[in-house]
Amino acid sequence: MDIKEELQHVGGFVNLELLAKQVVEGFIAGMHKSPFHGFSAEFAEHKIYNQGESTKHIDWKLYAKTDKLYTKRYDEETNLRCHLIIDHSSSMHYPAYPSFSLNQLNKSAFSALASASIMYILKKQRDAVGLSVYSNTYDYYAPEKGSDRHHHMLINQLEHMVKSPPKAKTTDTYTYLHHIAEKLHKRSLIVLFTDMFQESVNNDQLFEALKHLKYNKHDVILFHVFDGEKEKLFNFDNTPKRFVDVETGEYINVYADNIKANYEKQMVDYFAALKLKCAQYKIKYVEADINNKFDNVLTAFMLERSGFV
Repeated sequence: MDIKEELQHVGGFVNLELLAKQVVEGFIAGMHKSPFHGFSAEFAEHKIYNQGESTKHIDWKLYAKTDKLYTKRYDEETNLRCHLIIDHSSSMHYPAYPSFSLNQLNKSAFSALASASIMYILKKQRDAVGLSVYSNTYDYYAPEKGSDRHHHMLINQLEHMVKSPPKAKTTDTYTYLHHIAEKLHKRSLIVLFTDMFQESVNNDQLFEALKHLKYNKHDVILFHVFDGEKEKLFNFDNTPKRFVDVETGEYINVYADNIKANYEKQMVDYFAALKLKCAQYKIKYVEADINNKFDNVLTAFMLERSGFV
């Protein structure tokens, strides 16, 4: 992705809107290597033609260039409602960094920038977007709208989330996904960013909440956000370390090599179980390793968006 190494700052803090624009433009520039070849040519003015729609507004000139069917867009069209949901618990602010760059994002900053990038795409396509932020409380809610004022309000909220790491704040995904589901009355594409760490709730209960999100024919994408090097592969040097649960304060003193093999096996099994459960509930599951940047996230979103009819 041909974008600047360092995050853009305004008033001493990250300008997510500017950076999201750079992320998306870099992604769009690489679309000729993706299933969306030709889409970037008329990014804001066209939508993918769906079988059964009227052929009246098909752009045949664009078809001749791309061999794909697109229909012309109009200013008053809003084809999609999208609701972004972000886990804002303490574990999402791991790793702790004094400052951020594209090579140094914690899970919260990664989720915020990915969300801002999705919002930029939705804004260009004149779609409506809403936002929920939760931890062990329902921290923020905004319904789906498409205005510039609304867009800037959500960007400000994302910036506030990144720069305000909560202390010892646990995750109550189970409870607040149910609350959010009750608020979404019109069919929407729901995008959830979470590290899937939650105390005292088993996976069956958690997926019951995710199933509730699919009520009213919503489509759901679960972006499982994690640090692949540390949280999945457990790549730490073999010196005595204290590993602290940032949400509960519990800790263990251990040599990393003593538990690495067993830890890795359990994580492989856990990830496999999540994928299987998501498949059973028809939820799109996407691994979002914060070390791998945003192409995987945006490609998954665009595929789901293009199929949302």
